[in-house]
Amino acid sequence: MKRITIYTDGACIGNPGTGGYAAILINENHRKEITGGFQYTTNNRMELMAAIAALEALKMTCEVDLYSDSKYLVENFNSGAVFRWREKGWKRNKKEPAENVDLWEKFLTLCEKHRVRLHWVMGHQGNPENERCDFLAHQMARRKDLPRDIAFEEGSTRSFEPSLF
Repeated sequence: MKRITIYTDGACIGNPGTGGYAAILINENHRKEITGGFQYTTNNRMELMAAIAALEALKMTCEVDLYSDSKYLVENFNSGAVFRWREKGWKRNKKEPAENVDLWEKFLTLCEKHRVRLHWVMGHQGNPENERCDFLAHQMARRKDLPRDIAFEEGSTRSFEPSLF
């Protein structure tokens, strides 16, 4: 099974606001950068989108080490919280619904295809790949030609039908 290292980051100008995301995929001597963004979204959605876009770019089942500075992504996955939310009908507890269900569903589906390990990396601490993702995500968030994050704007984050690229 091919081993891939992925770095991801999301950014938002305002939260919610204009958002961008970036991922760097590394395998031996190959490197690919992926970017995207939305006109109006949240930082947590961009963190998830970076991971989703990276995993979607893989053409075959891979063993993945994914590094992110998003505690929202890494801790909720590694602690099993997101799996419990899904088992409870996407509820965090009896009263609180989970957020970004559309993206969590897509992310978990991709994780079922690949063997994914998530690692938290402290942002803005000199990790070259994390710094590059941060730069690219902020660059995307400043673009004027971004598509709409319709699921977020309509408050319907249970379906995932983006026109990302």
